[in-house]
Amino acid sequence: MSWKDFPKVELHMHLEGAAPPAFVRGLAQEKNIDLTGVFDERGNYTFRDFVHFLQVYEAATQVLKTPEDYGRLTLAVLEQCAENGVIYAESFLSPDFCGGRDVTAWKEYLHAMQEAADQAEAQMGITLRGIVTCIRHFGPEKARETALCAAETAGDWITGFGMGGDEGMGRQGDFAWAFDCAREAGLRLTTHAGEFGGPESVRQAIEDLKVERIGHGVRAIEDPALVDILAEREIVLEVCPGSNVVLGLYPRFAAHPIAKLREAGVKVTVSTDDPPFFNTTMTREYEELERAFGWGAEDFAELNRIAIEAAFCDEGTRKRIKQRLEQA
Repeated sequence: MSWKDFPKVELHMHLEGAAPPAFVRGLAQEKNIDLTGVFDERGNYTFRDFVHFLQVYEAATQVLKTPEDYGRLTLAVLEQCAENGVIYAESFLSPDFCGGRDVTAWKEYLHAMQEAADQAEAQMGITLRGIVTCIRHFGPEKARETALCAAETAGDWITGFGMGGDEGMGRQGDFAWAFDCAREAGLRLTTHAGEFGGPESVRQAIEDLKVERIGHGVRAIEDPALVDILAEREIVLEVCPGSNVVLGLYPRFAAHPIAKLREAGVKVTVSTDDPPFFNTTMTREYEELERAFGWGAEDFAELNRIAIEAAFCDEGTRKRIKQRLEQA
């Protein structure tokens, strides 16, 4: 069957990383910005490995200069999400790229993104919430500034705090101040771990940052005791299989550990990460998981139930999205 119209909940998506290539090229032409090396001859994003991916990602974001640009980006991203059946999404938003971590500037960017999200909800029926995200390879001091931006704007729309970037830089615990600041502001916590950092980075995330969700986390499968901890504590993994395959963690979907983690009692969800970079959509993720593991409607319905229960949203929003999932 086609999974395109199947209602979906997505918890792990980077807003800039979800920018359609045509959208970025259009902005570059408007602003006369040279993006040599960002796209291949077919107009798709191109990169060699994870570190090069981060460089290309940051090069592409240089076309996003103003709050208006981010408003347009938000609409473009949510349109593609809605086309693939996503009814609720959470996106990572970085004050590093939106005003250079200046709180006043960040609020202007945030207002533009929230306005666009409200428009998308009214027109497309998709609900968005934001997770402010510090960039690991920018260092702990800048992460503190990002956390202060998050704390100043915490509320019904900015509901979480997390960390992305190069897992090879430092340890999770180096960023404890930023996560404590966000927690005190009432924000829910997640962090990237267990992708290139190995299972030890997942342990650090749990013990040093005390997060309730982990972005990726799939390398935990290499440590059976850690898998047990994830299952016992009901720590939810934001799994992005297509991203993991393209970046070389696993050679193909069938070799991905999402099914083994699920069988071990770990709560897993499915997301796209940076969909156009990895030539994926939520529809394609479902198609590939069906092909690899024989998953069907009941499996995906369970994944979505786990996702909305773990979502960083208020209870009214959670109830409304759950009703839409149940009706479908």
